[in-house]
Amino acid sequence: MKAIFDGLSAQFSEQTTKKYSTSFSLGIKFLDKEFHGPVYAIYGFVRFADEIVDSFHGFDKQELLNKFCDDTAHAIQHKISLNPILNSFQQTVCAYNIEMPLIETFLQSMKMDLQQGEHNCESFKKYILGSAEVVGLMCLRVFTKGDNDMYQRLKPSAMKLGSAFQKVNFLRDAKDDFEVLGRNYFPNVNFAQFNQEQKLLIEKDINDDFSEALEGIRQLPNGSGRGVYLAYYYYKKLFDKIRRSPVEKVMSERIRIPNSNKVVFMFNSYLRHQLNMF
Repeated sequence: MKAIFDGLSAQFSEQTTKKYSTSFSLGIKFLDKEFHGPVYAIYGFVRFADEIVDSFHGFDKQELLNKFCDDTAHAIQHKISLNPILNSFQQTVCAYNIEMPLIETFLQSMKMDLQQGEHNCESFKKYILGSAEVVGLMCLRVFTKGDNDMYQRLKPSAMKLGSAFQKVNFLRDAKDDFEVLGRNYFPNVNFAQFNQEQKLLIEKDINDDFSEALEGIRQLPNGSGRGVYLAYYYYKKLFDKIRRSPVEKVMSERIRIPNSNKVVFMFNSYLRHQLNMF
């Protein structure tokens, strides 16, 4: 029965999320149960594409990514895939009418990672749109459940939240991105000579994104808002820790939030959300 395979596919997406991201797994737990499967499916899809370009050294990444893109399109068109991650993802795409241009824009940014090591302002904006903002819009399609008026109203904030998350990731991973992968995402920044002035400019941009994102989170229904706010709260705390860290530390180690702190953040964010103190 296909239902068995669909259930297995959903479990695969869930386990992928839990294996790769403690913070997003916690955030998903705070969503209403109806959103768990779809958000696991989106995360699993995004993670697999990201792994191709970031981790599969020694393999033909371009060939693997092209195959993944083709398989994604085939899965959505035919509503099935033998790849459990893609089978789970296509179900979510079809159930919530996630637009193909969002998916194609995301995959185009993944291709940029294989073709472009440094970015100017235009290419950086394009990369952020594809790698982060459209992922926020995929999730927003799930959370708004066909309410297009709500989707259009919250669309700018969802994009800003994705943008903030991605830029925090760039700062957190600056050392490995620059030294291992040969990438320099932020335009007009030379990480070989990274300084406090450049760091402050990046941080101001990220803080502006967070501020605009929070306005949209406040308008989400409670069933989705709790989980989204937890993800926001966690990333804001990570960002604050990066802001307090000197440039030398940012460029010598990966700034982390201990797992014990994540549990505290989980309860703090829940209370703040329930008491409308955010």
